[in-house]
Amino acid sequence: MKLNIFKASLFVLAAASVMSCDFLVEDLKSELAPENTFTSSLGFETGANGLYAIARSEYNTWGENGAYMHNGACAYEALQIATDICDQNGAKDGSLTPFANLTLTSATLFVKSYWNWAYNLISSANEMLTFAEENENWDRPTDKPKFQSIARFFRAYGYRTLIYLYGDVPWVEKIERPFKLSFSRTPMEEVLQHIIDDFKFASENLPSDPDSVKPGELTKWAAYHYLAEMYNLQKNYSEAAKAAQAIIDSKYFSLNTERFGAGAKEPGTPFSDMFLENNQNRASGNKESIWVMQFEYQTVGGGTNSDDWTRRAWNPQYFNINGFALADTLGGRGLAQISPMKWWVGVKNTNATQIAGEAENGIFTDNDIRNSNYSLKRNWYYNNPLVPASLGKKCNITDDTWKSGQLFPAITKFFFGKSDNLSLTGSYKDRMKCRLAETYLQLAEAYIGMGEKAKAAEAMNVVRKRAKAPNLEPEQVTMDELLNERIRELVGEESRKFTLVRTGKYLERVQKYNQEIGDKVQAFHALWPVPQDIIDANREVEFPQNPGYTN
Repeated sequence: MKLNIFKASLFVLAAASVMSCDFLVEDLKSELAPENTFTSSLGFETGANGLYAIARSEYNTWGENGAYMHNGACAYEALQIATDICDQNGAKDGSLTPFANLTLTSATLFVKSYWNWAYNLISSANEMLTFAEENENWDRPTDKPKFQSIARFFRAYGYRTLIYLYGDVPWVEKIERPFKLSFSRTPMEEVLQHIIDDFKFASENLPSDPDSVKPGELTKWAAYHYLAEMYNLQKNYSEAAKAAQAIIDSKYFSLNTERFGAGAKEPGTPFSDMFLENNQNRASGNKESIWVMQFEYQTVGGGTNSDDWTRRAWNPQYFNINGFALADTLGGRGLAQISPMKWWVGVKNTNATQIAGEAENGIFTDNDIRNSNYSLKRNWYYNNPLVPASLGKKCNITDDTWKSGQLFPAITKFFFGKSDNLSLTGSYKDRMKCRLAETYLQLAEAYIGMGEKAKAAEAMNVVRKRAKAPNLEPEQVTMDELLNERIRELVGEESRKFTLVRTGKYLERVQKYNQEIGDKVQAFHALWPVPQDIIDANREVEFPQNPGYTN
């Protein structure tokens, strides 16, 4: 049974957050006010639970339980589209369209949602930090640094999103009393250093042993993982390498190279095993996961119908083809709001016309298990017994089925259906937020930054060995090859926009690979506009808009 600390409702968050249409307004009321809650270790545990809940609500869709993401597609998909990996097809959800065609404005839905989500996480963390300094009633001497480290981790986590999406943003580290109308934009480089300082504090004070904490709880290694990423963004490559290497040297984690967990006796691979239901946490035998968000199906502490619609975004609408019926083995009811681009997934088993330089298997070598039908479902067979003439026969993927969203090679990481509710909305499956394979790729990114291609190849080859892909030689290692490797390994898991912005490759890769907007994208599109509500609310000081956007 999941711990209900990870299902803390957003009502309980009144104990730890500031809620308003403006981004750092304080609204203290009821017996759940911070003054009444943050008076003991138990109260801080409640506040910490609230931080986990806000962090998870990034994946919420319809605003269930008061979450900040709402309406239409899963907001997380706005960080995938308009990059180099996916197109908008199928349902063509209107909430994604402004991102897909680069018509987003300061009033676009998710532009505001992400800002509000991040600052609610930050303000809740600041609330905890303020009262942690005032409180003297701790159960154990280690409780104060423990809760401070959780708060600082999540503050850094929120600011990480903000600088990737908006660049310069206000750095706020205390409760504002009275409410302030004169925030200014702190330079991104300064905010980034604060983020690093917070993750460093967390790395020094969070628990070390991942087997000593409850599923989903943070350890110092999650902080180290994000430290490596932030140091790479800062171009402090030597420190990035040290942070990534610390995780590897800890010996707590290892890549999954043998079959494990649920489905281990069924056809599959060690890679595909990680994405089966119940296989994300260490108890399943998965020693690769560093931090896992908890969304488990029909479990106290699990997900809701509005949580993590990634499955619906990436999976085709096969059920609209005569001869198919909804099935859990086919991932349930997808909406095909986005679909993979042919350049990297390839056009194997389709009648699609190949573009110049496009391989049948895309960017995969023949034996790469990440390209097997257990990871990229390329072969589809009619399954509806009510249409016996086609039952069991293969349904070919075509240009038309791909473009319409009815059938295309599907990323099985997000397959999830339950026979008792095949139209299930949420994924209801725990989500690996960071895992060791990405740590190795962060290490490789650091070595590329230092010009040490042999060491970068060594790090990438650890990941490729598990995938049964051939080793790369140092001369083959480039930032583009690393970005391709991240697609092979992490497609859909990573925030692709973040990765392209961090590596300075956003404009180049979108121009090269995104045929829909390649001739339209400009450098300023790497950032989103600042929400208009924020500019309007900051009445006492001018709050400039990002270049390229108008108010």
